[in-house]
Amino acid sequence: MKIREFTKICDGVSERTGWAASWLIWPAMGLCVYEIFTRRFFDSPHKWTYEVTNIFYGTNFMLLAAYTLLHKGHVAVDLLYVRFSRKTQITLDVINYLMFFFPFILVLLYVGADSAISSWAILERTSIGLPIIYPVLKTVTPVAALLLLIQGLSELAKIVFPAAKGEGA
Repeated sequence: MKIREFTKICDGVSERTGWAASWLIWPAMGLCVYEIFTRRFFDSPHKWTYEVTNIFYGTNFMLLAAYTLLHKGHVAVDLLYVRFSRKTQITLDVINYLMFFFPFILVLLYVGADSAISSWAILERTSIGLPIIYPVLKTVTPVAALLLLIQGLSELAKIVFPAAKGEGA
């Protein structure tokens, strides 16, 4: 498989999962509106809406991480970085990916998978007893880590092999 094909597949996975995950904001928003409406107009707050809303927001946030990496949307403080030559920037990017990004993602993947497996094994519940939602939420962590790993490999390939971006390929 050529590098360009590899990056295109990885970017496609991030693009599609990001698009799908972005729709989770609607049920979260609907639950917030529902809770506000019932609390303010009927004086009837619900314990479960807070937890379910957090689950939707947390899932949305985690699953959009790879999409955000694809579109360079993560926070970057590059006061010095922009002053370096392109060659130095590439070297720093490769070092950062190899020393910081990938080790962190691999640990997140391992710990997240272990936590998800444990949660599924005991059919863990939320603090107010909502069934099976919590293991699903915990499963999102290793899934998000895997998506970030895939997109990180694509980004590293685009740094190391400029033709992988499609420039001159």
